[in-house]
Amino acid sequence: MKTRQENLFASKTLTYFLQLAETMNYTQAAQILGITQPALTQQIKKLERTVGAPVFFSIGKKLYLSDAGRTMLATTQSIFALVNEALDKVQQSTSPTSGSINIGFLSSMEDSAFEAFFIHFSEKYPDIKVRFVLLTRREIWDQLENNQIDLAVMYVPDQSIKNWRSYGSRKIFSDHLIFFHQDEKLANKPKVRLPATTKTDWVTYPPDYFISQLLMEVYKNKMVDEPVSRAQFTSPFQIMRFAQARGLSTALPYSFWLAHQNEFKLEQATFDPAINFDMAFVYRQDKLKIPRIERFFSEWDDFFKERDYGTVLSEGIALR
Repeated sequence: MKTRQENLFASKTLTYFLQLAETMNYTQAAQILGITQPALTQQIKKLERTVGAPVFFSIGKKLYLSDAGRTMLATTQSIFALVNEALDKVQQSTSPTSGSINIGFLSSMEDSAFEAFFIHFSEKYPDIKVRFVLLTRREIWDQLENNQIDLAVMYVPDQSIKNWRSYGSRKIFSDHLIFFHQDEKLANKPKVRLPATTKTDWVTYPPDYFISQLLMEVYKNKMVDEPVSRAQFTSPFQIMRFAQARGLSTALPYSFWLAHQNEFKLEQATFDPAINFDMAFVYRQDKLKIPRIERFFSEWDDFFKERDYGTVLSEGIALR
């Protein structure tokens, strides 16, 4: 007969419990976990049978943690922290020239400079396997928290992320947004104030994407109505091409323009005031003690010493 500990650790019960405790919504938690809501409910009931007490209770449609649930949450977080610490200690003892590095990359970013670096890095260290995956903001943070990726490449500061205490960051590139349009009244103007950008309709990223939320905050703080979005896409290529085909305006990172300036047929201007942000590596602090991660950053610094990140982006045009 299985012990209570075996019942808990023989399945994904604790992972499911943590996700539900974070969202406090069965439907949303099930979607993030990629399972059905009944399957999630079954696992929570299994946990409650093992614990011997309810871990959640509801008032109306709102879900709350019970006293037992709060105890389980604190304990489960401690367990996961210990497991992650153990995994990091094992990885720290490996060779600096072998093993794997898992990198999560924000899917809306320009990645051509990374491709150039990875070619160089893999030629020099063929025994280090680099796994490079495109992820959403939520997926990046979830995988960082669960030790599924070593490094995240994302935009900062990201106000949706609250738990920065265990994390460090390393700036890659100082970026800013460019306003792209086909408005004859704004042609040849190097800077455009926010009210003028709302005269035409836009194509944008989805509302939960970093750049959309950044723009929303900027327009709100300046007490300017947001532009009307006629279409939304997750890829900057899609946004650029749709804007050009339909005569719409948009905002895209300068880094994307640098890498694809010969493909743009739109007028461009800098926002006034400028909308600035950084592209950065984000990682748990202990990752810097892993020899191959340390080697990765050392090679990164050397690679971009002679030609900086922006130069590599712009020179990439000639390679395509």
